[in-house]
Amino acid sequence: MPVAPHQDAALETCESAEPFALMVLGDSMLPEFAEGEVIIVEPEGLARDGSYVVAQHDGEPILRQLVNRAGGWWLHPLNPRYPDAELAGLEAVRGVVIQKSRPGSRRSRKTYVD
Repeated sequence: MPVAPHQDAALETCESAEPFALMVLGDSMLPEFAEGEVIIVEPEGLARDGSYVVAQHDGEPILRQLVNRAGGWWLHPLNPRYPDAELAGLEAVRGVVIQKSRPGSRRSRKTYVD
């Protein structure tokens, strides 16, 4: 699930220690993340098995669930119509999703930190 083109630059220009927001595009992370929702990404968050992350893959940032399988890391879409992608290393992870919300609705906020 790519991020909006103008948000691509946000990944490169944000201070590495500062959280940033991205809008979800596409349906690869349904049912957990719907198109139009806003995610808050913590660049210095702990990426661990099961975390939702934004990672650089094939030249673009994508939202996926990080999965450790057979000693390697994979980017897993929740929608079964999309394939898993092997991750060369955790350095491709740009940050961990810590929150999501639907614009215009305060009650639709969900947090992903312990």
